[in-house]
Amino acid sequence: MKAILALEDGKIFHGKSFGASGESYGEVVFNTGMTGYQEVITDPSYKGQIVAMTYPLIGNYGINNEDGESRKSFLEGFVVKEYSKVASNWRSVKSLGDYLKENNVLGIEGVDTRELTLHIRQLGAMKAVLSTIDLDEQSLVRKAKGSKGLIGVDLVKEVSIDEKYNWKQNAKAKKLFKVVVIDCGVKYNILRQLEASGCQVIVVPASTTSGEIMKMKPDGLFLSNGPGDPAAVDYVVNTTRKLLDKLPIFGICLGHQMLGQAFGAKTFKLKFGHHGSNHPVKDLKTGKVAITVQNHGFCVDMETLNKKDVEITHINLNDNTLEGMRHKKLPIFSVQYHPEAAPGPHDAAYLFKDFVKLMKKNA
Repeated sequence: MKAILALEDGKIFHGKSFGASGESYGEVVFNTGMTGYQEVITDPSYKGQIVAMTYPLIGNYGINNEDGESRKSFLEGFVVKEYSKVASNWRSVKSLGDYLKENNVLGIEGVDTRELTLHIRQLGAMKAVLSTIDLDEQSLVRKAKGSKGLIGVDLVKEVSIDEKYNWKQNAKAKKLFKVVVIDCGVKYNILRQLEASGCQVIVVPASTTSGEIMKMKPDGLFLSNGPGDPAAVDYVVNTTRKLLDKLPIFGICLGHQMLGQAFGAKTFKLKFGHHGSNHPVKDLKTGKVAITVQNHGFCVDMETLNKKDVEITHINLNDNTLEGMRHKKLPIFSVQYHPEAAPGPHDAAYLFKDFVKLMKKNA
């Protein structure tokens, strides 16, 4: 079946459909990971986005039951150069195409993803539509232009859970500290890392109030990753602000951005975002460089941080944007990248232990 990817600036890409059929809208971005497509398509942070993989062959190891990072796929579309219909891996239980069809996600193959990536790098991420039912190029460009985009849109409410639950995957792990995780689209490997570091993990909806959190008597608060514009999730920012002087806090990705806003800083949209597993980040204290996993389109404006209270701890070596911060007086820190990886390098996994150290010191 034919499929078309149309960008709001009039750029058109033709290809063949795999996965679900129909029509979907989203901001088109590129991911530079060579492997890990299952983790990418199950990362809730991609809600509202159409993801193009820069690696040319995708689908060759299928889909398994272990590597999903959430309860389902949330992205709006998946773009590849070549889709492998043959899946060869001992853990594989189904093909990528079948998985996308089950999750009602449109896939398109046969696209020159190099050209698409260069286009986005030069002009920036932009709104797009992916369709198998409307093959009129002008019609699709008009639809892309008229779509809502990401700025000012609350996508967290579409990926967060409805009721709290206890994460219990490793029965042998010691549970030394109780941590409440505000689910704005949390990845499962974050919960695994917290549990492995000695935490009893309670996952709560993004709408949970500060009072409800304090009634659980936690030792720490974790602000999760998630999709879209942090400025649109003011209710989580307000909850965070009320808890700043009450608990040790650790934030990742969207959690980092919301924490920045709780500190009084502003956020802004990056030209084409950071998506992939090979982004260099420098620790300003040690001088060490970690290769990190990233997935975000917004960033905290470091110029708007109150430097009297907040210390910048990490910067991105590709564009010098803010990648980490720490409060100078309170037991609070955050990073823009993903120390839990899945997929990607484990250079920054020590940060979960740092969070436990903060709770131990605060006990």
